[in-house]
Amino acid sequence: MNKNYSLKDLSEIAKELIASAKNKTLLFYGQMGVGKTSLIKEICKALKVQDNISSPTFSLVNEYQTIENAKVFHFDFYRITDEEEALDMGIEDYLYNNDWCLIEWPENIENLLPLDAVEIHLSILDDNKRNIQLK
Repeated sequence: MNKNYSLKDLSEIAKELIASAKNKTLLFYGQMGVGKTSLIKEICKALKVQDNISSPTFSLVNEYQTIENAKVFHFDFYRITDEEEALDMGIEDYLYNNDWCLIEWPENIENLLPLDAVEIHLSILDDNKRNIQLK
């Protein structure tokens, strides 16, 4: 997938990502303000998450329940300074349990990520347009 999109397209983009993802670990790359959290919120809606969806910037991870009683984990590693912090929180238990793992700032825990994780690269084209590339 390599697409340009606007905010009104987010719901459709989220559904396409879920349908085309090779596995349930999604890595979101992009500069601050590109819309990683907004896209993750739409993915959670598409997965039928019941909970309030917010960025886990200070807690590192938020756990959400879907209406099918599945779990979705939303990580934000922006503030992490050492991969040891992720190991201490049990990141490996999250990544290898077959639940959805949606990870912002994965470059900060690069050596801990599964090799088959889906990379999602977001970039700003202008105030209203973004580009998404799935790798």
